[in-house]
Amino acid sequence: VQLQASGGGLVQAGGSLRLSCAASGTIDSINAMGWYRQGPGKERELVAEVSSYSVPKYADSVKGRFTISRDDDKNTVHLQMYSLKSEDTAVYYCNAHTIESLLTMSRVDYWGQGTQVTVSS
Repeated sequence: VQLQASGGGLVQAGGSLRLSCAASGTIDSINAMGWYRQGPGKERELVAEVSSYSVPKYADSVKGRFTISRDDDKNTVHLQMYSLKSEDTAVYYCNAHTIESLLTMSRVDYWGQGTQVTVSS
C-alpha cells in the first residue's frame, strides 16, 4: 500500500484546511484509512479514521470540527478541518492499516509523507 498525501499549510485560527490522501497498491486489504498528527514535543496521535465500512472515528479534541470522508472511486480519504486552533498545529500523517489476524487483531500500518499544518493565533 502506498499513500500520497496533499494539502496542509498555514492558516489563521478559526480558518479551514483540507487534507487528502490517495492510496494505491493492495488497497482491497485496507481495513481503515485516516490521519494521525504529531505536534512539537508530542507523541503521534490519531486524529480521525474511517473504516472500509465508512464508519468514522474521531479524537475527542477534533469532534465537531473535523470531518473525514472517503471517495472510493479515487481511493482517497479527505480530512476537512474547520475552526482550526493553534493546538492543531502539527505534522499530519496519512495512515492506512490492514488486519493481519482477526484472532489477535494484529495490524500492519502504512504511512504517507507528513504534511505540515500550522495554525497561527
